Amino acid sequence: MTYRVKAAITGVAAHLPEYVLTNEELSRMVDTSDEWIMTRIGIKERRILREPGKATSDLGAEAVRKLLLKTNTQANEISLLLCATVTPDMQFPATANIISDKVGIKNAFSFDINAGCSGFIYTLETARRFIESGQHKKVIVVGAEKMSSIVDYSDRTTCPIFGDGAAAVLLEPATDDNYIIDSMLQVDGAGRKWLHQKAGGSLKPASFETVAAKEHFIYQEGQPVFKAAVSNMADISVEMMKKHQLTADTLQWLVPHQANMRIIEATARRMGIQKEQVMINIERYGNTTSATIPLCLWEWENKLKKGDNVILAAFGAGFTWGAIYLKWAYNTN
Repeated sequence: MTYRVKAAITGVAAHLPEYVLTNEELSRMVDTSDEWIMTRIGIKERRILREPGKATSDLGAEAVRKLLLKTNTQANEISLLLCATVTPDMQFPATANIISDKVGIKNAFSFDINAGCSGFIYTLETARRFIESGQHKKVIVVGAEKMSSIVDYSDRTTCPIFGDGAAAVLLEPATDDNYIIDSMLQVDGAGRKWLHQKAGGSLKPASFETVAAKEHFIYQEGQPVFKAAVSNMADISVEMMKKHQLTADTLQWLVPHQANMRIIEATARRMGIQKEQVMINIERYGNTTSATIPLCLWEWENKLKKGDNVILAAFGAGFTWGAIYLKWAYNTN
């Protein structure tokens, strides 16, 4: 019987900008308040990359440098680097290419994946398949975003939500039964009308008019997005639990995309799990889009135990959504 290679996460690292944008400061920029933001979204502060000339690739590259150092991995050992992002440095080349150059990865190919806030789990699933092919031994997945570059800080409905940051994981062939087990990924392109960036693509190229009309910022209609996020993220997480006979007692962790505290709480309720089983850091970092899930893994790494049952779940622009079920592959201590 031929052994099929499985993919395991063997390391995680992150990088966050130093500047902290608080609700108090936001309330001086736009008509909002700490109470309004905390009640509706659950965010207290977010990190912002303010240094001139710095972009998404700088955040991603720093996360990858830390990951290589932490896992005692040489840049030339990496054969593939994938970057999940909706805020690429430029239309082309891919931000993954730029990150690879900045960290000295030369023996690899790399490309970006854009799946909105579901970007990390879509990209992790893609990377998993390259490991399972047997042709790749060390693959890096980066979730990196400079969301502040597409946020309109005069729009009170969207500007409190987003922050900047990056996190990266290393994937290697599993050495035991602890690995990425299953994924469920979905898309409904009709949802694009409620959450998108109006201009800057081939449909509506940049012009004086599009810039003046603020069409290069995030456009979101909150209610339909919230409704779709709650139902789809919860449904697919429950479906994953049922498929693998997981219960509230046997599932150690839910790692949800950090979009809105109410969405996270609704998903946990549907799954029948306690708040203590849910990784939550939205209050301090906001929605960093593709970086939220790996940022949680990075923050909770010391609490994760080898063999823990973990579900990653996300919902994003597209609409995209999905869940990944894995068994955590290592103990930190």
